[in-house]
Amino acid sequence: MGRNLLGRGEGAGEEEEVFTGRPTAEQIEHLFVGTSPSYTRIQVASLAELPQELTERIWRALGFATLPDDEVAFTDADVTVLKRVRTMMESGLLDDRTVIKMARALGQTTARLAQWQAEIMVGALLDPDRPPTDEDLARVMETSRRMLPGFEQVLTHVWRAQLAAAGTRLLAIADITDDTVPTRLTLAVGFADLVSFTRATRELDERGLAELVEGFEGRASDVVAEHGGRLVKTLGDEVLFTAADPRTAAMIALELVDVIQRYGPDVRIGLAYGPVLPIMGDVFGTTVNLAARLTAIARPGTVVVDSELAEALEGAPGVEVGRIRRRPARGLGVVQPYVLRRTGND
Repeated sequence: MGRNLLGRGEGAGEEEEVFTGRPTAEQIEHLFVGTSPSYTRIQVASLAELPQELTERIWRALGFATLPDDEVAFTDADVTVLKRVRTMMESGLLDDRTVIKMARALGQTTARLAQWQAEIMVGALLDPDRPPTDEDLARVMETSRRMLPGFEQVLTHVWRAQLAAAGTRLLAIADITDDTVPTRLTLAVGFADLVSFTRATRELDERGLAELVEGFEGRASDVVAEHGGRLVKTLGDEVLFTAADPRTAAMIALELVDVIQRYGPDVRIGLAYGPVLPIMGDVFGTTVNLAARLTAIARPGTVVVDSELAEALEGAPGVEVGRIRRRPARGLGVVQPYVLRRTGND
C-alpha cells in the first residue's frame, strides 16, 4: 500500500496516515476530500432535498463532469454543503440563478488556485531535470498532508480579507464618482504589455520563459497591490489592472515601467478612465477596449493615457501629461492620446 499507519502525527495525540510510496488516485482524493464517496448524484440530491436538475447544474458550474447515474462519487460533506445551499434559498437569500453564478465563481477560482498551488509544490519538491520516483511523489503528498490544515485556515482568512478589500473598493468608487450601482462603475483601467515577448518565446528555453512570465506577473502584482489597485487578470505577457482613483492608476503605471525595466524587458502601458461593466471578476466595455488600444500606441517604456484620464490628472501632484498627435484606434475611431510622465513634485 502507498499509505500506512507508521506512527503518531506530530502533536496530534493519535495515529495519522503517512505516505510512503506512490500514491493512488483514491489516496489523493481521500487526503484532500476526507471521507470516501457513498452516494450517487441521484442520492445526494434526494438527501439534500434539492431538485436533481439544480444539483447537477451546481456540479457543472463548479467545473466537474456530469457522472453516470449509478456512479458513487459524493460524500456526506457534499450533502451537508447542498443542505446549506437549500437553507439559504429557502430563506430568500439566494435564488437559482445566483446560486449557479456563485458556484461558477467558486469553481473557476479554486480550480486555478489548486492547479497553481500543485505546480508550485511540484516545482519546489521535485527535480525538474529527472523523472520523479515513487518516493518523490510520496514526499509531495506527505508534505501536502502536513501543510493542509494550516493552509486551510490561511485560505479562509485571506478570502475574508479579500471580501473586505472588495467592499472597500466599491465604497471608494461610490465616494469618488457618486456611482453606487455595482454594475455601472467608473474606473481607471490599465494594460501593461511586455515588449518583444514573441521574440523572447523563440529565444528562451521553457524554464527561461517561465521565469520571465512569472517574474513579470509577480512584480506587476506587487506594484498594483502596494498602491491599492486591483490586478484583474494576467495573460502571460500582459496584465490588466484597475484603480478607483486616476492618480493611483497613474502612479501604478509609472512604477510598473520602472520596476519591470529594472529586471530586463521593456513594458508599455495604456490607461483609460471611464465606465466599465464588471462581470465574473473581469471588466468589460469601451473604456477597457480603449486602454488596450492605447497600449498598442505606446512606445516601449512609456505610459499613454486617454483624454478623460488626462483631464482627471490635471493639477495632480507628481505627474503630468503631454498631448501627442491623434491616432486611429481600431474599432474606436480617431483618439487623442497623451503621454504620462513624472514630475519632481511626487
